[in-house]
Amino acid sequence: MSLPRPVKAVVFDMDGLLVDTEVVVFRAMQRAAGGIGTEMPFSTFQRMVGLQHAASDLILMEHFGPGFDLDAWSAAVSAHFREEMTAGIALKAGVLEILDHLDAIGLPRAIATSSSLQAVEQSLGPHSLVDRFHALITRDVQTRGKPHPEPFLKAADALGVAPEDCLALEDSHNGVRAASAAGMMTIMVPDMLDPTEEMRTLTIRIARDLHEVRELLAAQA
Repeated sequence: MSLPRPVKAVVFDMDGLLVDTEVVVFRAMQRAAGGIGTEMPFSTFQRMVGLQHAASDLILMEHFGPGFDLDAWSAAVSAHFREEMTAGIALKAGVLEILDHLDAIGLPRAIATSSSLQAVEQSLGPHSLVDRFHALITRDVQTRGKPHPEPFLKAADALGVAPEDCLALEDSHNGVRAASAAGMMTIMVPDMLDPTEEMRTLTIRIARDLHEVRELLAAQA
């Protein structure tokens, strides 16, 4: 399968696509839940993937019920996450190779993420990857987060490329919804969430990893 039209820029999600942070966040939440004598079901965590904090906080309060101390929870999760981060966050398969390919063919690229700029620097900085992106659209500059298309529209604008000429790469359902709503050619590279029939209708492809995406880009050159 070839891409539907020439790609003039690529917009990446970060967590779960470039770096293996989603599994680390889930472990941190499991530890925080254990600390208050309860559990964090994987199904509840899956609903939160790709959302900004405000939206995911609503899911947490719904799950844990009345009397839930959101501030204490957030502090505990952050502490556990920092402990996990000391061991380093692994890159997902194919990240370096696809960035090298984009360098070789001269395509601009951006990150559109629900995470903060600080989180981007913490996750990608140790791998010296921050400067390999031409724009960083973090939650710090977003008025509306995924699944709203704003993060992807801002990324396209920052790169000076029409949204329909951008390839968006996402691992989450909300991210796919946002990229598709922005009018981008969208590929899902699943991580913690399996593709659904909805995801198949919103994407041009479900890819096994970024190696497969790089091969698609190489085939159009």
